[in-house]
Amino acid sequence: MPRSRPVSPARPRLLYVTDLAYPARGRRYCDEDIDLTARLRADFDIALCHPLDAAALMDSFDAVVVRNSGPVLPHQEAYDAFRARARAAGTRVYNPLHGRGDMAGKQYLLDLTAAGLPVIPTVDRAADLDRLPDAAEYCVKPKAGADSIGLEFVPYERLAELSYGEVLVQPRVDFRYEVSFYFVDDRCQYALYAPDPGRRWVLEPYEPTGADLTFARRFVDWNTLDHGIQRVDACRTRDGELLLVELEDLNPYLSLDRVPEAVRDRFVEAVTASLHAFVRA
Repeated sequence: MPRSRPVSPARPRLLYVTDLAYPARGRRYCDEDIDLTARLRADFDIALCHPLDAAALMDSFDAVVVRNSGPVLPHQEAYDAFRARARAAGTRVYNPLHGRGDMAGKQYLLDLTAAGLPVIPTVDRAADLDRLPDAAEYCVKPKAGADSIGLEFVPYERLAELSYGEVLVQPRVDFRYEVSFYFVDDRCQYALYAPDPGRRWVLEPYEPTGADLTFARRFVDWNTLDHGIQRVDACRTRDGELLLVELEDLNPYLSLDRVPEAVRDRFVEAVTASLHAFVRA
């Protein structure tokens, strides 16, 4: 955990890390972060910065909030330096840097598969291919990938040709829809789903059942983050089962424009309370 640092006596100062110009497919990072920071200014003094500038600026703030900063892959060296400097200085980073989900790469998909949790089966060795269920195609993705960068679908016959070590292999699941659960700390704030599997970011409000929330919370509990924003992405199979697709704990896009105003207000209240508790922890 980060070392305790003095907090500003008046309003906490937040360095909000975002790439407003990132060309996300089907999403507008800039709109979401402009709206969210405008709301958070009721309680915090906030400055926005590009992820490449965070390490140089963070010492002047009480906490760094990493939001829609885009994939770190194009600036991995700078991101690694930011993490190292933040850890060394005891800087409060939200989400905390000990996350075990996408923040740390895709290893968690292997760990969760090995633990028998409800996740799309995942392997990273040719010797383990027989552990995967039969499928018409298989998904091959880089261990360090994000935002579908480097993802491809191949038939089983091509799996033997892959260069293992840096890639993961999963069966391509025939699912009914994808659904995402959005958490602040350990509480689900809302859920959204994509009724059309071919249009991932055309989302609609989803009313989760008790079983759905138990499924999602299991992964949030596994991740051991006391504070932060997480998105649990899952798919509903033809048999009705939920399987984890991703545990996004670095900078999950929130799709706040897809929820009613009352839900958005409640979400901002939850984030505000979480940040106050985190800054003063």
